[in-house]
Amino acid sequence: MRAARLIRMALLIQLSPGLNGAALARELDVSERTVIRDVQALQAAGIPVRSERGRAGGYHLAPGYRTRLTTLHPTEAETLFLSGLPTALQDLGLSDAADTARLKLTATLLPSVRAAAESSVRRFHLDAPAWFREPSTPELLPELARAVWSDRTIELTYARPGRDSAPPSTVSRAVEPYGLVLKAGVWYLVGRLPGGEAGRDKAWRTYRVDRVTALAPGTQEPFVRDAAFDLGTHWESHAAGFARALLRTTVTVRLTEQGLRRLPAVADEAGIEEALAGASGPDATGLVTLDLPTESQDVAFDQLSRLGADVEVLAPAGLRARFRERALALAALYEPQPENQR
Repeated sequence: MRAARLIRMALLIQLSPGLNGAALARELDVSERTVIRDVQALQAAGIPVRSERGRAGGYHLAPGYRTRLTTLHPTEAETLFLSGLPTALQDLGLSDAADTARLKLTATLLPSVRAAAESSVRRFHLDAPAWFREPSTPELLPELARAVWSDRTIELTYARPGRDSAPPSTVSRAVEPYGLVLKAGVWYLVGRLPGGEAGRDKAWRTYRVDRVTALAPGTQEPFVRDAAFDLGTHWESHAAGFARALLRTTVTVRLTEQGLRRLPAVADEAGIEEALAGASGPDATGLVTLDLPTESQDVAFDQLSRLGADVEVLAPAGLRARFRERALALAALYEPQPENQR
C-alpha cells in the first residue's frame, strides 16, 4: 500500500512541480506529516526530491530526473486515454491500478503529447451502460476477474432461465475463463469447456455474470490459453447468436401501426428482425400479426405491457390471460367515481 503511494507521490511531483505538502496530502488522502515521512523515504531510496521555500517553492525533482515516452504521436495519445471505462474498472476492482497506470503514462509523455491526451479526456467520455437502466455490479464479478487474469479453471454454478413459465434451472460445470465483456451495462463471461478443441464453437460458452450463483476454484495449475483466441473478434462473431439463444419463448401478438413502431423500444433486438421477417401484412383494420421471440412469458409480459392498447397478445393462452387480468384491474382502478366520493 505504501509502496504504491510513494510511486504516486513521485509521479505527482514530476507532473506538477511545486506541489506543497497540503496539496500532496489532499491528492494522496493522507496527513501532511505522512507526506513528510514519505518524502524522506523517497530521498532514502535515491529519488532526488527537493523541498523549496517561498511562493514558487514546494516539492520538486532534480532537473533532468524523468523518463519520457517520445514515440507516441499526439493522436495515439488521444486514443489511448479514451480506452478506459471508469465504471467498468471500478466494477472489476481495478480503478486504483488504472489511475496509477494513467498517471505513470502521463508522467512519461512529452508536454505536447501530454496536452493532446488531456484534451481528449476533456472532450470524450465512454459511457457503456444503457439509458434508463441502473447498472449493477454482480457480487462475483471481481472474483471472476481474478480468475481471468490468472488463467485459472473455475467451477461455475449458473441459473439458466427456463422455457415459458418454467422456473430457472441450475447447472454447474468447469469453465476456463477467457474474458469478460461489458455490453449495455450487463457483464458477460466468455469461457471454454476444459478439453474442448481450440477453435471449435461448441467448446465455447457465454454466461451472464449476474446469473452466476456460486464460484469455486478448479484445478490448481493455470490452463493453457489458446494463443489464437481474440476476445473482441470472438464476441463480434458470437454475440448475435448468443443473444438469439436467450429467446426461448415465442409470443404471437397483433400490433397497431404505432405499436409496430414502438416495438424496437421495448423488445429484444435479437428477435425483432426475425419477427418482422415472418409478419403478416396489415389486415383490413391495419393491424399486423407476428410471432415474437422473447426470453420468457414473464419478460414478454413486462416488455409488451409498455405498449398498452397498441398490442394484443394472441398466444400463448396463459400470457393472454395475464393481460386480461391486468386490463380488468386497470379498468376497475379507473372506474368513474360517484360525485360524493370524489
